[in-house]
Amino acid sequence: MSWMGMVAGCALGVSLGQSPTTLEAVRLHQANATSLAEREWTECAAKRCADAGRLGLLAGTLALSEGRAAEARDMLAANPAPALLEPYRAFYLGQARFYAGDAPGAALDFARVLEFPGAPLDLVTRARARLGESLLKAGKAKQAVGVLESAVKATPTPELLFQRAQARGESGNRAGEQVDLLEVALRFPTHPYADDALKALAERRPAVRLGFTERTRRAEGFLAGGASQRALAELDALAGEKLGKEQSAKVSLLRAKGLFAQKRDEEAHKELALARKGPPETAAEAELVVARRALRADDNDKARELMAGLAKKYAAQSAGEEGAFFAGWLDLQAGRFEEAAKSFTAHADRYTRSRRRDEGMWFRALAYLRLADYAKAREALDALVTAYPRGSLAPQARYWVARSRELGGATAEVVGPEYERLIASSPASFYALLASERLQELGRPAPARFPKPPLALELPRPPELALAVELTRAGLFRDAADEVESHVARLRSADQALPFAHALLSLGEFGHAHTVAARHLWGRAFGSREPDALAAFYPRAFSNAVEQAATTHKVDPFLVWAIMRRESAFKPEVMSAADARGLMQIIPKTATEIALKLAEPAPAPADLFSPERNIRYGAWYLSRLMERFAHPVLAAAAYNAGPTAAAKWAQERGDLPLDLFVESIPFRETRGYVKQVVADLFLYHGFYDAQGAQQPRLSLVVPAPSKEGVTF
Repeated sequence: MSWMGMVAGCALGVSLGQSPTTLEAVRLHQANATSLAEREWTECAAKRCADAGRLGLLAGTLALSEGRAAEARDMLAANPAPALLEPYRAFYLGQARFYAGDAPGAALDFARVLEFPGAPLDLVTRARARLGESLLKAGKAKQAVGVLESAVKATPTPELLFQRAQARGESGNRAGEQVDLLEVALRFPTHPYADDALKALAERRPAVRLGFTERTRRAEGFLAGGASQRALAELDALAGEKLGKEQSAKVSLLRAKGLFAQKRDEEAHKELALARKGPPETAAEAELVVARRALRADDNDKARELMAGLAKKYAAQSAGEEGAFFAGWLDLQAGRFEEAAKSFTAHADRYTRSRRRDEGMWFRALAYLRLADYAKAREALDALVTAYPRGSLAPQARYWVARSRELGGATAEVVGPEYERLIASSPASFYALLASERLQELGRPAPARFPKPPLALELPRPPELALAVELTRAGLFRDAADEVESHVARLRSADQALPFAHALLSLGEFGHAHTVAARHLWGRAFGSREPDALAAFYPRAFSNAVEQAATTHKVDPFLVWAIMRRESAFKPEVMSAADARGLMQIIPKTATEIALKLAEPAPAPADLFSPERNIRYGAWYLSRLMERFAHPVLAAAAYNAGPTAAAKWAQERGDLPLDLFVESIPFRETRGYVKQVVADLFLYHGFYDAQGAQQPRLSLVVPAPSKEGVTF
């Protein structure tokens, strides 16, 4: 029996409900999940078995998710659910009635949810929002207003704001209607309701006109949302308006950004020329736009000139501080290490409150390391540790203090204890892994980073999770996750968190278990190095799917888990700003390429939230990256930044030792990504390799990648 089946069968000590096969199919978003659930419900209903209500709840919600509202309504109405689940049945029955065209009936169901004693707050909030919409659609605007007032207060979404505007308008509150329409139009310009709100504002008598403040706010929202043409249209609407010098400069700056996004560079530069005539803040921002574009285009010589110019001309502006930092960074990238050291020294002295000050101090030390001036490197590193003893850069500073001593000729007796102290103080870090390798090179045994592996505990389940367990048994995993999160947010101590985390692991809620651990168990896991606290940080999540995919595609399953931990923290529903989706954060375009290689139909973007498919695609991709790059550092870099970038870095800097190579990766995000993934990979091996199996070693030589292989 699978882990999900065990939870479903044993969690409450009652009859099974959904079969393990169906629950796992639903959990992994498998294509046959709906048919399995409907068949089980049909068979149970025919026999009038006690679980018909629970089975019908799952079958109905799955049918509803596929757009079969009338069928879902019939399934959900057929049998009452177990007492704890009855509010959910009422909610989903209301959803089914609403989408089947019965708004009055839906309103009755949603109102019933609000009447259940002890109904979960999240469910009540959702039901109240849908009740307001249903009443509005049923022609009961006055009743809808009061409901929507409460709903908007809880969750001011564009949908609810727009519905409240409609309800207010139909109830005669024209002023309130206008306030809501303006809020939708200004706060959510890229949302479809924003266009409806603008249309309604234009049709008012007198019509509501947007001025400079409103138009520029909407333009900024469109630029942030990647809708440059819409941004330009907003700014065009200001033509003929009487604007002051500062206002005109801001409009020109926003227009330049929109024009650059459309590759209309000549027009953009004309607008920037106008923006430079504005106040210092706007002028500096205009010049920074040009410098950033040069940086993104890899025109580093031009970018260096522009950044240095910003630092000199606008030293008091935030753009000047950014220019000073990146002038030094570009010197470092170009191998001008002496100039870089001087630039970062000046940056630290001038901008004592800069949010980048610690990073600048580190880059100064790195410049000295590249110059092999180990005495000055240690001086810079010691200054960094003194200024930021608990900062995120402290472990790497301490590693490089020891490494610089070693490179300067210090003996194992001198540097060995420094490496050992680093392993003890930062056991989960990339630098503890490097320190372990350095100790073994010196002929000294490396101390265990963690004396004992993660330990799953059999603890009494917190009573607050009774509803989450019942939802899990019913296959309502998203609702179970919401219920869990509501309790997780109320945890206040490690003693409360530990049993919660282990209960969540047993429920298969790996993401929420990791969240609990990150909030409350960090000290126990990485300070005291307690194995029961470690369990939630390093689970073998979705083990059946991972092990099967890893075996099929011949890739290290621990590498899959290490990537999953960094990409999504084990949460299947995660989506990034770049549209990467699911556990392994697969971008739809990449998924299409992978499907082609696997001779499968291209998946819909929503399919990538399926843990099974996402893991399978991620494992295939990792196996091809390891084939081409032959080292987890390069494979992780390629997974994050793309194979082309990783191959370029290996070609340009592959003669460096691995530790310096990683520090020289140009992208900050990728540097951090590589360090965490590789550290986690070796921790997973140390924790879960078969007893007595020889632990893998981290090669400190960067291999030359193959010119052939995966390129997307």
